[in-house]
Amino acid sequence: MADRLSARGAIAAVTADFTESTDRHEDTAADGPLGWTGYADSRARATARTGERESVVHGLARIGGQPCVLVSFEFGFLGGSLGQRTGDRLEAAYEEAVTRRLPLVSLIATGGSRMQEGMIALTQLHRVARASARLRAAGPAQLAVLRDPTTGGGWATLGAGADVILALPGAQVGFAGSRVRPPGADPLAYTAEGQLAAGQIDAIVPPEELAATLGHWLGVLAHRDSAPVPAPVPAALSMTGGPAPAPVPAALSATGLPRTGWDAVVLARSASRPRAEAYLDAYFGIRLPVHGDRCGGTDPGLLCGFGLHEGRPVAYVAQCGTATRPAGYRTAARVIRLADRLGVPVLTLVDTPGAANDAEAERAGAGAAIADAFTAIAAARVPVTTLVIGEGGSGGALALAAPDNTHVTADSYFSVIAPELAAAILKRGPGEVRATADQLRLRPQDLVGLGVARSVVGPAPDPGPDPDRAGARPVVGPDPEQAPE
Repeated sequence: MADRLSARGAIAAVTADFTESTDRHEDTAADGPLGWTGYADSRARATARTGERESVVHGLARIGGQPCVLVSFEFGFLGGSLGQRTGDRLEAAYEEAVTRRLPLVSLIATGGSRMQEGMIALTQLHRVARASARLRAAGPAQLAVLRDPTTGGGWATLGAGADVILALPGAQVGFAGSRVRPPGADPLAYTAEGQLAAGQIDAIVPPEELAATLGHWLGVLAHRDSAPVPAPVPAALSMTGGPAPAPVPAALSATGLPRTGWDAVVLARSASRPRAEAYLDAYFGIRLPVHGDRCGGTDPGLLCGFGLHEGRPVAYVAQCGTATRPAGYRTAARVIRLADRLGVPVLTLVDTPGAANDAEAERAGAGAAIADAFTAIAAARVPVTTLVIGEGGSGGALALAAPDNTHVTADSYFSVIAPELAAAILKRGPGEVRATADQLRLRPQDLVGLGVARSVVGPAPDPGPDPDRAGARPVVGPDPEQAPE
């Protein structure tokens, strides 16, 4: 059931530590900028009913011990609508976040712009957008919680414009409110659940979990002044003064190095091989997902988000062994750019036979999406660490791999093309696929020898995890290619 708390009730649900900011602005003219008859009376009744003088409350807060600027909407005050004084308060909240270098959290419940103020109300969206852009340029994160309802300009600015978007179950969410939708429109499309399915929000959070979830998010997204300045050549490992790279995860299997190229392919394609979910669970104490590309698409074969590794924030992008779709690459680029802005190192796990190449993927902009992922990693000022944990299929895998800090497990391979496809292009028969795999030099040890990978990592040592481990466990021993038959 969607939340219908008051502004202060919503604040109390997530924190007991809130200091309201002073309203520095004068009251507007009696009936507003349009002289809308009865507007002053409507405001007076709204104040009497809610105890508020405007549709938003804002101030400084701590959620889960983490400081932030907090904005909360009062839907009982003229439907939580945005007018000129609402814009004043929102702009003040953003400016306080800029000045104090704090993240901004918005608890939104709004029906849109205030009709009684006409175009003056609508232009408040410009003010909010400018204030949001200034905060984004300054660095701190913006988090939105979509309450019921979140529609109109409030959704299209504070809501959809946030870095991380959470929603309460059953909340009405959409640009069009319930009274202005086309007849026969699918009602699911205007709900939190529908927006999650369309990749427009990151998670639906039950009310009883919201305070803890926000606290975790604020912890991992806290802006760090150690974020590096742009380098002339954005090579992650050549930077100084920025965050340290994310440690390389230990391998989750004790597989030996493959003897042949085809052996490497078989190991990487094995159904029993550990997958991304297992690696992420082993690596992170807390994991917070980011979902969707904000363009209407999702890719269930790509896991993205932020987490805590031994108490340190790390962003992650992990392929799950399927062909990565355009929405996946766009989501990955979004996470990498946010991590870069906040000074958080990135870990990518590569495991894909390649980028999706069906007609639907082409129509969804596969080339542009892959290019965007390449660009996000190339431009990143924070270090990116990559571990190939399975198949490394062509450019679809390379787009998420760090140029200078890629490692591989013994049960993985990386290749310019799958050996079957290479044989087909070269007009070789099925019997020559294995020999072609050898020619491609795609084994883990080949990749190290070619300088494509820095190391082949092994499993964590026994007994138990070493708290001081760097993560990478190079496999020691002779190259099986040199072993006697």
